[in-house]
Amino acid sequence: MRDPYEILGVEKSASPDDIRKSYRKLAKKFHPDLNPGNKKAEEQFKEASSAYDLLSDPDKRARFDRGEIDATGAERPQQRFYRDFAAEPDHAYTDASGFEDFATENDLFAEILRRQAQARANAPGPDLHYRLPVAFLDAVNGGTMRLNVPDGGTLEVKIPAGIETGQVLRLRGKGAPGRGSGKPGDALVEIEVMPHRFFTRTGDDIHLELPISLSEAVLGGEVPVPTPTGPVMMRVPKNANTGTTLRLKGKGVRRHGGGQGAGHGDELVRLKVMLPPAPDPELEKFAAGWQAGKSYDPRREMQS
Repeated sequence: MRDPYEILGVEKSASPDDIRKSYRKLAKKFHPDLNPGNKKAEEQFKEASSAYDLLSDPDKRARFDRGEIDATGAERPQQRFYRDFAAEPDHAYTDASGFEDFATENDLFAEILRRQAQARANAPGPDLHYRLPVAFLDAVNGGTMRLNVPDGGTLEVKIPAGIETGQVLRLRGKGAPGRGSGKPGDALVEIEVMPHRFFTRTGDDIHLELPISLSEAVLGGEVPVPTPTGPVMMRVPKNANTGTTLRLKGKGVRRHGGGQGAGHGDELVRLKVMLPPAPDPELEKFAAGWQAGKSYDPRREMQS
């Protein structure tokens, strides 16, 4: 930002009245309401307003002249957090009194300034942004979590069933406080779903790789299968193979946007045949004498 004295076109020895008159002249010339659609005029108005904000405050002007702050008033951070809003002192122009000397004339500009001052005096609080890690099963089934915020408090966050990473929950009125009678802002909570050790998700379907024994693969039968809502029994067909995928209907994620009775996705169970970790002499003896097993080539389709 340029030197505020240069922006307002005054000397460093200028009196408060000279500064005020110069700003009023520039503001009337460049105010956005008097220059609709003119982006350059809008930027010039903002620049003049920032310069006037600094030089019209005796303390800020003195600190700038002493080199303690720069033309932007650098003591205020650019990225604002909750603690800044909570501890920020009243601004010199948060009420109409800061513009009393501008309102001596009954003109359009004076009325614009009065309205803007009133709006600032009762401005709503800013929204506050947070990120909340959510366990995979809580994201699928829904639940309630507590979020610790920087001021030491907590927020209760209701997790809707089926939420995904990147979705944002809005907690109305849980943001930074407003000025005067202004309403508080909202808390915007971005969700990050944490990975699960054996479930994965694609759309509304849950995927699971299920180990089964050799005897279960050959003979078939019922086996317990984990689902997001608890284990169920599933029938494995005879002669099942690694890669065989079975479907458990309705054991996936709750569907949204389909109205009442939209239901759930499915759980897709991919079988994986597993041998015992330790060698088994009986199984080795059987395999050595199993002629049909010796004649079967599982890699036949890979041969050119």
